[in-house]
Amino acid sequence: MTYCVAMRLEQGMIFAADSRTNAGVDHIATFRKLHRFEREGERLIVLMTAGNLATTQSVLSLLRNRIRDDAPRHLYKVPSLYDVAELVGSTLREVIHRDGGQGQGSGVDFGGSFLVGGQIRGEPCRLFHVYPAGNFIEATVDTPYFQIGESKYGKPIIDRVVDYRLPLDEAMKCALISFDSTIRSNLSVGMPLDAMLYTQDSFDGSRHYHIDERHAFYTALREAWSDGLRDTFRALPPLRL
Repeated sequence: MTYCVAMRLEQGMIFAADSRTNAGVDHIATFRKLHRFEREGERLIVLMTAGNLATTQSVLSLLRNRIRDDAPRHLYKVPSLYDVAELVGSTLREVIHRDGGQGQGSGVDFGGSFLVGGQIRGEPCRLFHVYPAGNFIEATVDTPYFQIGESKYGKPIIDRVVDYRLPLDEAMKCALISFDSTIRSNLSVGMPLDAMLYTQDSFDGSRHYHIDERHAFYTALREAWSDGLRDTFRALPPLRL
């Protein structure tokens, strides 16, 4: 399974993804789900993936190959993030049409989802959720974040804390807490995590971090959150029904 979250905020964007794609009593597989495409000073594009691993890897391979082959339309040629989302969606439909037809009747779900975000010079940061059908929606000031994968455990904290004006560092803390809640409740989401903060108009993707179980700040954050929840629970009013 997967859990990915992205936020488009007043100061910029945050992205976070786990790396577990299969889990069971005798098998755990790890693959990166946060992928960065950059042209210095001109564009920074982040893709995050969930769903059938073969499908999402094929989509990423085609997108990279078309950059290398200088195809008529590729991630470094299209003029806006909207066009990037449309390109990802059409490539996703292409792969599902190609591979899904071969697997008819097998019971395999060939679907995949993408979060597509970043900035192209001349427009502000933008964030899109691309669905398995290839269609997509865009984040807004009122709905500034998207999740894909195993989202239900991390959603309550994000809904309570995140709004468009939240500073990036605070938003990343919230995202990491949402991962802690998800990892505690679902074996199919696990470490290590990829986390990235992007400041609007910087075209700098260097604040990209790899977080494992030994990461000092993540450990301190999850312990402080757990302690705070227990203290809050103990401070609740006595039961009077």
